[in-house]
Amino acid sequence: MKTSTKYSVSDAATLYKKSRATLYKDIKNGVLSRDHDGSIDFSELLRVYGEPFVGKHSKRIDTSSVSKTDTPEYIDNTVVEFKHQIDFLKKQLEKAEDREAKANSRIDTLLTLIEMKPPQANMTTFTDQEPVQPSMAKTNPEPDTAEAKHDGLTTPDQTENKRIPVPEHVEPEQPKRGWLSRFFLPNG
Repeated sequence: MKTSTKYSVSDAATLYKKSRATLYKDIKNGVLSRDHDGSIDFSELLRVYGEPFVGKHSKRIDTSSVSKTDTPEYIDNTVVEFKHQIDFLKKQLEKAEDREAKANSRIDTLLTLIEMKPPQANMTTFTDQEPVQPSMAKTNPEPDTAEAKHDGLTTPDQTENKRIPVPEHVEPEQPKRGWLSRFFLPNG
């Protein structure tokens, strides 16, 4: 019997002595399922069809008396297989920890960037700010005169608010039309 755990539809049909059409029909009806790569898992075949046919006269053979599990060779092979599996799992764990560390680093970077972004509501313009240092403050306060106020370097304060003119009569917006109505209805 084949020890592989995945079978193609053709191999499964040969193993169970069924036609491929039968297997495809069972897959379509949801009785049998395939993996994402199109292969059928052996456990799925066992669930649906039971034990595969070994020969014309299939008899269950007690395999516990045939294979000796107490032999030193079997134990050594088992230990070697387990060591290989442990090494493989350790490598997978290291890769997963590395991915997690990279993801955490990326999250920290993004959070730092978000915190460094200036808040939109508290932004002020340069002209609205008061001088912070006392040396930058006016040291010689003079009465405001028209000549000092309009020296050509500064702009005069505007006393009135400028308003945007709004037309008194606004035409109502035309209702939206569909694509075909552009060709079949009159323009209005």
